[in-house]
Amino acid sequence: MTHFGLSQWVDFARGTASAIDERAMKAHLAEGCGDCGDLANFSASLTNLCESMSEYAAPAQVVRNAKAIFPSAAPAQPKRALRIAAQLVYDSFLVPAPAGLRATWQVGWQALYRAGDCSLDLRIEPELASTRAAVIGQINNHTTPRETISNVPICLKSGRTVVAETRSNGFGEFQIEYDQQPRLQLCVYLEDGSKCFQVPLKKFAAERNAGAERLGLGSGQSKSKQGQE
Repeated sequence: MTHFGLSQWVDFARGTASAIDERAMKAHLAEGCGDCGDLANFSASLTNLCESMSEYAAPAQVVRNAKAIFPSAAPAQPKRALRIAAQLVYDSFLVPAPAGLRATWQVGWQALYRAGDCSLDLRIEPELASTRAAVIGQINNHTTPRETISNVPICLKSGRTVVAETRSNGFGEFQIEYDQQPRLQLCVYLEDGSKCFQVPLKKFAAERNAGAERLGLGSGQSKSKQGQE
């Protein structure tokens, strides 16, 4: 007796099996094979469940987070993408402390870059006592502020390895959670990947974050300035 695999029963339940396979599988079920009957019932139940779930759209934020957790490859781009130079306009680490304040406790890093007509506002928020961090950003056109920049491919790379990736929402906003490591670059692809620019991301020391947690310090309390690796 010839049995059929799970993938064949899934195709059978979805109605995508060939006519020859469908006739053979129906005849096999008619012979009373218990194992294949269980697979056929499971595949049919799974197909019905998926069809019922397709009526409900997943929230955009959930989809972006899922894509960031399971990156498959770098965003599609031409082989000769035009690299745009990014200019650092603002760096929170370079801002002088207020008069009379000797030092400040700063959790995270904020920066503003400009590349052509595009502005990139970034903030990195490291987790206390952890090597993980989140980069939160927004892309906009500073020459025509009313123009929205949405669905822009963004990926986080370490060398040629893609660590995480996502796309900007309708407001040009995005968020990526990742494990910190040296030489991380945030890559932004514009105009269907024909242009791109890269900016480096700061790396924070987990042990110093842990020290802040033991002291009970928050981002708004004044103590000593956080170090940078």
